[in-house]
Amino acid sequence: MRRTFGIRASLLMGAALAASPALAQTTETPPAAPADSASVVEDQGDGDIVVTARRRAESVIDVPIAMSVVTGDQLERTGAVDITALQDKTPNLTLQIARGSNSTLIAFSRGVGQQDPLWGFEPGVGLYLDDVYVARPQGAVLDIFDVERVEVLRGPQGTLYGRNTIGGAIKYVTKRLGNDYAATARASYGSYNQFDLVGQVTVPIGDTFAIGGAIARYKRDGYGTNLTTGADQYDKDVLAARVSAEWTPTDAIFVRVAGDRTLDRSNPRHGTRLVGNGNDPRYAPTGNVYDTRAGIGDRNRVVAQGLSLTGEFSLSDLLTFKSISAYREGATNTVIDFDNTALPTLDVPAEYDDNQFTQELQLLLQGDRVQGVVGLYYLNATASGAFDTVVGGLNLTTLTSGEVKTKSYAAFGDISFDVTDRLKISGGLRYTKDDKTGTVFRRNYAGIRSPRFGNANAVPGLIRTDYTNDRSFDQFTPRVSISYEPRRDLNLYASWGRGFKSGGFDMRGDAVFTPTTVNGYDPEKITSYEVGMKGAFLDRTLFLNMAGYYSRYTDQQVTIQVPNIAGGIASFVDNAGKADIYGLEIEGRMVPSRNFSAQVSFGYTNADYKEFLTFIGGGTTPVDVSNQRVFQNTPEFTAAASFTASTDFAGGSLSVTPEVTLRSDYALFEIPTPALDQDGYALVNAAANWISGDGRYRLGMALRNLTDQRYRVGGYNFPGAVFGNSIIGYYGPPRTATATFEVKF
Repeated sequence: MRRTFGIRASLLMGAALAASPALAQTTETPPAAPADSASVVEDQGDGDIVVTARRRAESVIDVPIAMSVVTGDQLERTGAVDITALQDKTPNLTLQIARGSNSTLIAFSRGVGQQDPLWGFEPGVGLYLDDVYVARPQGAVLDIFDVERVEVLRGPQGTLYGRNTIGGAIKYVTKRLGNDYAATARASYGSYNQFDLVGQVTVPIGDTFAIGGAIARYKRDGYGTNLTTGADQYDKDVLAARVSAEWTPTDAIFVRVAGDRTLDRSNPRHGTRLVGNGNDPRYAPTGNVYDTRAGIGDRNRVVAQGLSLTGEFSLSDLLTFKSISAYREGATNTVIDFDNTALPTLDVPAEYDDNQFTQELQLLLQGDRVQGVVGLYYLNATASGAFDTVVGGLNLTTLTSGEVKTKSYAAFGDISFDVTDRLKISGGLRYTKDDKTGTVFRRNYAGIRSPRFGNANAVPGLIRTDYTNDRSFDQFTPRVSISYEPRRDLNLYASWGRGFKSGGFDMRGDAVFTPTTVNGYDPEKITSYEVGMKGAFLDRTLFLNMAGYYSRYTDQQVTIQVPNIAGGIASFVDNAGKADIYGLEIEGRMVPSRNFSAQVSFGYTNADYKEFLTFIGGGTTPVDVSNQRVFQNTPEFTAAASFTASTDFAGGSLSVTPEVTLRSDYALFEIPTPALDQDGYALVNAAANWISGDGRYRLGMALRNLTDQRYRVGGYNFPGAVFGNSIIGYYGPPRTATATFEVKF
């Protein structure tokens, strides 16, 4: 790490609003809960869900935003290990573990996202850990422990959440401590020698102070084997922990300090070859998609950690002041073997380093007819790294290194006004200004690896890129909505909003092939229209949410890497032009009795490029290739269905939950690649849980991917003899079974 952990966290006082983990929906107005609303808003049996999508506690049915809410209990009891399981429960969402890693997140919502996790590139779906923005995707595959709920907000959230939420936002809300002693221990054992241990404890000290913590150890053998080194492929070796302290001296003051750390020492995922390279047996695909022949090694280490302080001060019955201060940092050392052979045909050792300090100030208004929030936001972040591109057949290595420094400033406000008891209007506006400094260095070396990665005898060659440049980007992102409630438990709404993702500099940019790379690339922007309905029907036994949307997407940032005639790989970041995206989302829940419930979801996305300008093949003149490009990681259809049936059994309650999820065909890159693109598939999961009558004990069994479906979640495409015709794929988990025992003290 470049800086001592926490040294920048000059933390101010503030507090976070949270919400109930109830399972269904209601339009009942929640109380104006101070501070820790997760502790005071309880499920009273009517299925109330309170969320903080608009930075204040509201019933989910009152929020004019398409969103899904999944509780931590739901995720745990269905065997979900990390947040990528949300993709099975949320329409038009893709959450995957990135190519070659175990803890780097790739996120797309409604066709908008970012697949490239290289330092300096911004995500298109924002991730928040207890209202703290997580700027980098490394270490962002959050495991399911100590979580109250996860809120998935779809569509641009630029007014309240700002930059880089152009496709939506994911809010991971951890559990609050409360004022009572509590402890939980959970142990799981499953397929591939999976062994997980999770422990949580809350200890009150007096009437106003409590401390607590949670620790999780995840260990699993690989789904496959590295046939060259003998190491496990697709294994898991993660240690994660969170600690917090809460102080509530009066009803008007709440303070929380929280820290978290995740250490991932899982082996790198090298993928598997999908095609051969002529008749050379060294490049032949393996018989098992989880096996590899990668020879670059099995070293991989990812650390992500953070410290935050939030506090809330009630100034009056109407006004509350809130502050959220946080410091986060991470470091990654990894290797990627693109050719998946014992040879150094196309190998990449890499390292990443990042840190960020954020400060947010909010003033919340909670009146009888007027509610809202205004605030200020500041981010100071640095993302840096280096990697070698080793082309062994040419005895050539290209070192790429650099960093991007970002300072971001924002002012925002969002106000809702109840025109009548049935008609509500909301308006919001955010101004964001980003100042960025990018430094990029690329140099050729004769030899296998550069001095940076251990080859002191490498012979320096042509410097391909060497520059430092500054750019500033600013944008207004407004949002307006109107809601009408023709009756209790029914909300009809329409909204219009804009979002943007900041511009920047291509960290792989080659100034020899593309001299304009030193100028960087522009922000991308989206304008979105949405109409929706949220309601409860049939005496509150049926809950239904529907949303239709249309988006105009401009200047989309698309990263393209192609082999070049000099034996290296050229990188381009195109501002692609224009695209139209429209679709439909439906989520339903039926609760006919206390012993039975059913859930369904459906998503449809039609994403079409109207203009896609690129310099590839066009020299210094961009050409339009929109008829040859498609949206990546965006299936046209997603669907899911499940039910939970329970009965009294052995002094407790026994429940079973079968589930099926479907995804239609999708491409892994903008350029269709038949060898890589994934056909439609279905996954079948099932879970059973027994909970004792006093709620202290739980026995669970989770079966995932029962049909043992093979499906690609990522890949690379580097054809050509000099690159070993390296077309490789990465796959989702095979069939697994996991047994769990949990006890509460």
